Amino acid sequence: MGIGGSDMYRQQILDHYKNPRNHGEIEDPTFTHVGENPMCGDTIEMDVVLDESEETIEHVAFRGDGCAISQASASMLSEKLQGTTVEELQAMDRDDVVDMLGVDISPMRIKCAVLAEKVAQDGAEIYFGEKDLDMTSTEE
Repeated sequence: MGIGGSDMYRQQILDHYKNPRNHGEIEDPTFTHVGENPMCGDTIEMDVVLDESEETIEHVAFRGDGCAISQASASMLSEKLQGTTVEELQAMDRDDVVDMLGVDISPMRIKCAVLAEKVAQDGAEIYFGEKDLDMTSTEE
């Protein structure tokens, strides 16, 4: 893949930005979490519904404002997470997000790309009591 990724991936990002999947709210989610990237003002709030065993993600919805990368990443992640386990979510890292997006992300934009992943991970950690609310941060 060349620098910046292929046109196919760029089109996919634009499509997710213009036509976001799972955009909105879920009534009575298992947990909701919001995070922001203070560097550029991106904000994402995610609702997550877990199955009865609280091991598998059944539904994800998001809302927020931000650049095409942050919003497309949230849309793509909302699709990818459904059917995955909380353990798989927690194991995700920035490389998984960059692979999902399919384009090279500049160091200045990486926080935009991983914001949704961090919001989902922090929300799960808070829900399961692994992280205090005041410890959450979008800083890596």
